[in-house]
Amino acid sequence: MWIAGLAFLFLFWRPMATLAQDWWSNPDAGQGLLLFPVALYIAWRRGRAPDAAPQPVVGLVLLGGAILLRYVSGLAAELFTMRLSLLAAAAGLVVYRRGVAQLAHWWLPLLLLLFSIPLPVVVVGSLALPLQLKASQLGAWLLRWRGVPVVVAGNVIHLPGLSLFVTEACSGLRSLTALLALGLLIGGLWLRSVWGRALLVVSAIPVAVVLNAIRVFLTGFLVYFVSPSLAEGTMHLTEGWALFVAAFAILGGAAWALAHLERSRPAVR
Repeated sequence: MWIAGLAFLFLFWRPMATLAQDWWSNPDAGQGLLLFPVALYIAWRRGRAPDAAPQPVVGLVLLGGAILLRYVSGLAAELFTMRLSLLAAAAGLVVYRRGVAQLAHWWLPLLLLLFSIPLPVVVVGSLALPLQLKASQLGAWLLRWRGVPVVVAGNVIHLPGLSLFVTEACSGLRSLTALLALGLLIGGLWLRSVWGRALLVVSAIPVAVVLNAIRVFLTGFLVYFVSPSLAEGTMHLTEGWALFVAAFAILGGAAWALAHLERSRPAVR
């Protein structure tokens, strides 16, 4: 067992080290600092599956595939795939020692660990731009509703004498990723049915989009009526945190409603 552990560290030290560094220094990956210990705690609390039994052949196949993926991704210097190989190797070790039943018993910690892996830069860029445009359009619509004259050009909102640029950092992708992970965690702990958990996770998407548009609206409203300096700094950060707390409350309320619906329909799974 010690030899297997040392071999695991030797083969997967680089993806572990770079992943921890991204969690600490990259704002787009910061959720890993919370998700990783929470996943370990949930796995520890759930303990061993009642029907767990070693499946060495299946475990070795998974380990072999993970090592091959680690080698190929290392040649291409592709961090996302390299980190997936780390997770696949850990799953292979679990199957080797406890079987697929244990892996299924730990489905929630595994999904949380998957959410803690930052998306590739190409994927982030392709997702961020549509979110930027949607936040700009919805924010501008809210500003017009409140009587503020605006013109939208892509992800730039033109106000009289001032322009607001909805950057990638303000696209809402960070909050969307965090809310999806939060929905997964709340659903896995509070809800019993697959449909309820899936509905809660999916509901995080419109919540993140709408609240980010409200953040753009609040920024434009304060800039137009109060001071252009409110477009950045402490006030801008405070808006983001306050709206994330609101999103957390909305998801909590949705989880409570779904749990109540589950209790009223016990036959639905």
